[in-house]
Amino acid sequence: MQGVYSRVVDICKNVDWNKMDSEQKDTIYDKLDQLSSNTNMSIYLVQIRVYQGSGDIAELAYVYPSDSERLQQVTKNQLDKYVKSIYFGQKLDDNCKIITQTANYSMYNVYDTRVDSNFLELTGKMPDNYWIYLRSNYQSIQESAGVSNQFMLYVGMIVMIAGVFIMYFVSNQYTKPILRLAAHAKNMQKLDFSTRYKDNRDDEIGVLGNSMNALSDRLEKTISELKTANNELKLDLQRRSEQEQMRQEFLANVSHELKTPIALIQGYAEGLQENINDDAESREFYCEVIVDEADKMNKMVKKLLSLNQLEFGNDQVHFEHFDLRSVIQSIVNSSDILFRQKEVTLSYHPDEEPIMVWADEYMIEEVVSNYVSNALNHVKYENKIEIKTIRKGDRVCTSVFNTGDPIPEEDMDKIWSKFYKVDKARTREYGGNGIGLSIVKAVMDAHNQKFGVKNYDNGVEFWFELDVKSVD
Repeated sequence: MQGVYSRVVDICKNVDWNKMDSEQKDTIYDKLDQLSSNTNMSIYLVQIRVYQGSGDIAELAYVYPSDSERLQQVTKNQLDKYVKSIYFGQKLDDNCKIITQTANYSMYNVYDTRVDSNFLELTGKMPDNYWIYLRSNYQSIQESAGVSNQFMLYVGMIVMIAGVFIMYFVSNQYTKPILRLAAHAKNMQKLDFSTRYKDNRDDEIGVLGNSMNALSDRLEKTISELKTANNELKLDLQRRSEQEQMRQEFLANVSHELKTPIALIQGYAEGLQENINDDAESREFYCEVIVDEADKMNKMVKKLLSLNQLEFGNDQVHFEHFDLRSVIQSIVNSSDILFRQKEVTLSYHPDEEPIMVWADEYMIEEVVSNYVSNALNHVKYENKIEIKTIRKGDRVCTSVFNTGDPIPEEDMDKIWSKFYKVDKARTREYGGNGIGLSIVKAVMDAHNQKFGVKNYDNGVEFWFELDVKSVD
């Protein structure tokens, strides 16, 4: 209300109401009408003359607006109270309470019994006995304020709900990518590099996601290389350990194999030196034992050297065409005296046509010789040995079967190892050292061909395969 009073004073400033023409008055009235309409407040401009003795209003002339006589009478009654209070200190009635009072204006809270409503009223003096009288329904102001507050409450609730949704939407735009980045980081912590950050963003989060993807790729590659290097190192250490174990086993086996013949040679040599037996027959026997044991050691050393060259690739495989039938027949002929000594029945029926194979003739001869020698050393019961060659398309399978005891199942894979003997007592009896089948394995591995052994109820069969090559 004080603001309205100030604006009315500004509008009426330096105005001479007696000298104004109608156009000037209309301009001022329009401004006051607009102000009254905008503020929902009644505005009155009146000229009052007061009797100094009684304080009664001697003259009241309305400058603005031209109200009806009833409203002018109400205004006059109210102004009469205020004038007497201001000029003569007359006490206002209980329905009128001063809110604010200054040198220029006074503001009151008035209860009007005629309309049963509260009003805010302001009276202020201007030059030349002009007064400003402002009147506003206080109850309507309260109702308007209540409506305004309720409206603001609804608007505030709508804005708050909308703000929550907007904040949720906006925050999701940032929190979801961050949560995906956090999940990506946790997977990287678990060394799981299969996930990737896939959002296409140009902001800092997108840059961070792309950097994490690049880091994940680099870590995956580095860890993969480390695992590969670690596995290779493990394999290398394992190979070294196996080689060391093989070396120790080899030395132990060689020492064991050489110990008996050396002991025999030493014993019989000392007997000859000390002339334990003077007769020529005993000395001849001693010499035969020494020569026999030395021959066994010589053969074993040669086999070991041959096996060592095969295993370490020092002995090159010289492939050539040759007749396998001739190789087998040659070994059969050279072993004929052994077959007759052991009373072995040999079954071998060579093909009428040559069996031309592509292999190293010397090595294959060694394989067949070892198979035949092994069969002679283990043949029993019916004393039968059977040698067969069976064509299978572009391959030929050669097998050597001997009657006797089957090989125990737990020893089937071990018989190809150096110095391994199924029956150690029997092996020593015929002078075996467990190297022959190891040479077979090394030769067939060098040729990249199949070989093996098969048990039957009445004996054992050893076999190997070779490629058959036609000769133009």
